[in-house]
Amino acid sequence: MSFKNYANFSSAKAYAMKRKWLSLSVLAGVLLLLFMTLSGGNGDDANATIHTKERITRVKTWTVVPMQLTDVLTLPGATEALHDVTVSAERSGRVEWIGPEEGAAVTENEAFARIDLDSAQADLSKARSAYDLAKKQAERRTELLDLKVLSKEEMDMANTELQSARSQLSQASKAMSQGDVISPVAGVINELFIDPGEWVNMGQPVAEIVDISSIRINVNAPEMDVRYLTQGQMVRVLVDAYPEATWDGVVDFVAFKADETTKTFRVQVVVDNQDLRIRPGMLARVSMARRVIENAVTAPLNALIDKGGERLVFVADGNKARAHTVKLGAISGSQIQILEGLAPGDELIVSGQNEVEEGVTIEVVGQVKSEAAQQ
Repeated sequence: MSFKNYANFSSAKAYAMKRKWLSLSVLAGVLLLLFMTLSGGNGDDANATIHTKERITRVKTWTVVPMQLTDVLTLPGATEALHDVTVSAERSGRVEWIGPEEGAAVTENEAFARIDLDSAQADLSKARSAYDLAKKQAERRTELLDLKVLSKEEMDMANTELQSARSQLSQASKAMSQGDVISPVAGVINELFIDPGEWVNMGQPVAEIVDISSIRINVNAPEMDVRYLTQGQMVRVLVDAYPEATWDGVVDFVAFKADETTKTFRVQVVVDNQDLRIRPGMLARVSMARRVIENAVTAPLNALIDKGGERLVFVADGNKARAHTVKLGAISGSQIQILEGLAPGDELIVSGQNEVEEGVTIEVVGQVKSEAAQQ
């Protein structure tokens, strides 16, 4: 390559490099200007950053005040009639008569059916005649014995015949009474198992009679709670079929031995049911007061937050939310006792607590009354 050509090549190469650096400088300037514009700063502020507005959560609080708390135990159970009796036939025979129908009321010792009474009446008449004859014969032979006309052996035979006749009369009288089917309790005929003209055997069920003027509810109390229950204790009963109503009940029996499988104790509650609204087989819940806790620190149940199995509440500390880990105690309605982690005077967050975290900025927009916090 000639010297002239080499000079021209070097000059062109230098010109191209100069243009390249100029383009890079322009690009760098544009990027710097864009960065400064986005950051809101100026060319003199090399450390400019992007700022975001802090979010403030609005909450409502409830001032923690010690109160009396009733520790209530609520247990489920099924209702049953206080008396539920199946009446069986005491003799075999044909059903001659049935009085009341299903659903009709009967009184205690009332006859509501009759089984083969005509036959029993004939047997009774025969036995009575035999007894009257044996009695007269014994009386005559007594007179003859006094006159020494009759031997002692013949007198003994007459007395034996009289005793046998008396026994047969007693059996016939009993058979006659067994012909009438008697209700052992006052109640309602829930079901009849026989029809008129039907043949029944001794021991065959005739009717089911229930007394629902009082209702019994059996519940199972855990072993840690049975110590709080005593016979005669008043309880409150709710029946699922009547959510708007409550009944007063009384503890009638507390088992002395636990069930071997469940380790619970059977508790029997009796409820007056004169209006017959509660029927056997309905689901019920029995609420029993275990104890009364004075000056208990409590919180509404809805104020609790579950964080991975840890129970927390949030307390307003100025304009910051603070998380408190709590230890729980007894529950009464919508309130729960706080054994640790909360103190009287704390401003407990009861509205907006699900939207805050430890240390976030909050704005208290209202105070909730105790009655409202309990709902």
